[in-house]
Amino acid sequence: MRYFLAVAEERNFGRAAERLHMAQPPLSRQIQALENELGTRLFVRTPKGVELTEAGQTLLAEVPNLLALAQRAAERTKLAGQGLVGRLDVGLFGSGVLDVIPRILARFHAARPQVRIVLHNMTKAEQLQALRERRITVGFNRLVPEEAGIDVRVVLREPLVVALPAGHPLAAKTALRLADLDAQPMITYPNVPMHGLAQEVAAAFKAEGVRLVVEQEVEDVLTAVALVASGFGLAVTTQSATNLRLPGVAFRPLSSRRLRDLELACLWRRGDPSPILAAFLEVLDGFVAHDAAGSDAAEQRAA
Repeated sequence: MRYFLAVAEERNFGRAAERLHMAQPPLSRQIQALENELGTRLFVRTPKGVELTEAGQTLLAEVPNLLALAQRAAERTKLAGQGLVGRLDVGLFGSGVLDVIPRILARFHAARPQVRIVLHNMTKAEQLQALRERRITVGFNRLVPEEAGIDVRVVLREPLVVALPAGHPLAAKTALRLADLDAQPMITYPNVPMHGLAQEVAAAFKAEGVRLVVEQEVEDVLTAVALVASGFGLAVTTQSATNLRLPGVAFRPLSSRRLRDLELACLWRRGDPSPILAAFLEVLDGFVAHDAAGSDAAEQRAA
């Protein structure tokens, strides 16, 4: 197309060849090959050089657009190879969107504003399956089991708290022990086959000889805290749930030998060559090294 444009503007093969810094015969062959491919003549020879045919005039009107598209495609291809454009599909879960994950994604968006971030609300099992099927690039979850071909990086360990109605007698305490929850109506997350917070809570209650009374099983933290606000019972959840700030709910630190904190981890396909993934993991490493470490230090000082 650049060869055609030069001949069309110069109306002379010799001058066009000079402009393109090439010999005339190769230029003539390129134009002839283009005419053969299109199945029509683009130029007619005149005593002074060449003139465009009607077909040539039509192509000339399209060439600037074609060259611009080719340039844009080349630039975007280069940016994609550097992880600067494209798409990042992220698997996440209910309470994960309340604090840490949005901060990590915001930092990545600031560093790679042309990468489209697409969020998918998924269970742990769904995230692992989606990673294997390449439907998501990364996932965030808790208590992720070892899986072949999946790498896991702990982002931080989040303290556990008890959500309880603000008017509950236990709300008068500054912190709660697991024994305080003996026979209290509890709102828990589903006791699904894959190990999670529900199993952790049940195991801790059993280990410390505390009676666990499950009043409701819910799918997400928002529903759990909303039921607490309505007086259905108490819930063991992570500190990030305090960001919900629903009226009528109090949160108290939980003191337990077994239920101290809960990890939040990032998971991705091992060996994935995606430049976007590499760029995201670089941002994640920076967050873990600075933000998460700073949060842990602050919590230790507060304790």
